[in-house]
Amino acid sequence: MVVLGGGQVAQRRLPALIAAGADVHLVSPEATPSVEAMADAGEITWERRAYAEGDLADAWYALIATSDSEANTAASAEAERHRVWCVRSDDADRATAWTPATGHSEGVTVAVLTTNARGRDPRHTAAIRDAVVEGLRDGTLVAPHHRTRTAGVALVGGGPGDPDLITVRGRRLLAEADVVIADRLGPRDLLAELPPHVEVIDAAKIPYGRFMAQEAINNALIEHAKQGKAVVRLKGGDPFVFGRGMEEAQALAEAGIPCTVVPGISSSVSVPGAAGIPVTHRGVAHEFTVVSGHVAPDDERSLVDWPSLAKLTGTLVILMGVDKIGRIAETLVAHGKSPQTPVALVQEGTTAAQRRVDATLATVAETVVAQEVRPPAVIVVGEVVGVGPHGAV
Repeated sequence: MVVLGGGQVAQRRLPALIAAGADVHLVSPEATPSVEAMADAGEITWERRAYAEGDLADAWYALIATSDSEANTAASAEAERHRVWCVRSDDADRATAWTPATGHSEGVTVAVLTTNARGRDPRHTAAIRDAVVEGLRDGTLVAPHHRTRTAGVALVGGGPGDPDLITVRGRRLLAEADVVIADRLGPRDLLAELPPHVEVIDAAKIPYGRFMAQEAINNALIEHAKQGKAVVRLKGGDPFVFGRGMEEAQALAEAGIPCTVVPGISSSVSVPGAAGIPVTHRGVAHEFTVVSGHVAPDDERSLVDWPSLAKLTGTLVILMGVDKIGRIAETLVAHGKSPQTPVALVQEGTTAAQRRVDATLATVAETVVAQEVRPPAVIVVGEVVGVGPHGAV
């Protein structure tokens, strides 16, 4: 194929032509640095001159993109005489072929072409292309597989609660699922968007029988996947941040079930941020530590080194610790943390019900009771609590 002109149009179009295996011959007295690099790399051949009659004689396809309208018109006429497909960047109505706006998503190529000459609008065409590709990527445009589907389980991190904060890949896998086993802390609003045929299972209501709760969930994942179904395990936050994701991945591996892990935005960082609290800040905190508070410091089952945490100068983020925060605060103070250290509790972070309650280590226990703070809530301990505007979004 022949390309006339080495400017911005050629720079945009050439990579796709090269990737498709086209034998590209460029005719142009000059070219952009990117196009010149393609020639230097041997990806295209380049004749450094202006268009001349006969350049299209052996071509099957021509892209005319010079800044010389007379040369473009002459080249179009030559293409017509030799019955060569001809695309013109300066005047699509005088071309004999049109290039669609294309995009790609998961092995699918989307091509959009405006056929009405009077209403031909490249920007509108590109906008339609972008909307279709984005819909395929985030799952809002459902195009289920019928022949190439692979049964298995996807462990999907749903993020902190706002349905818009799930990853694009997570949302797409949800749209393609046959079965969704969801935690109560997952983005529940997304479940309402699922097609009617999708079976939604509340993980909290799986019959345990002789199994522990996690074992029952593992077995449910395995059983549905063995039936040839695409299964999504929808979790809040990230599957591997206090989400038991690895326990489920190990159980699936032992059963020979393919497993895909889709990371999610952890509430340990996102929820404080949504409440106007940076977990790190220049000159205030150069570190942050995330711990689970579901086991009290004086419980022999605790794996957290609370005395060492009390000596850190950075930020401490506590998940699942609302009902234990009194004993946690006492322990931190007992091992050297100032009783006046700021504390913020962010309940239902990133959702419409989000609220922030501030206290100190000395007052947090009574504040939780007085303000009726309930899980789920992320607790932030450290000077960063006072950095931003209270309640910033």
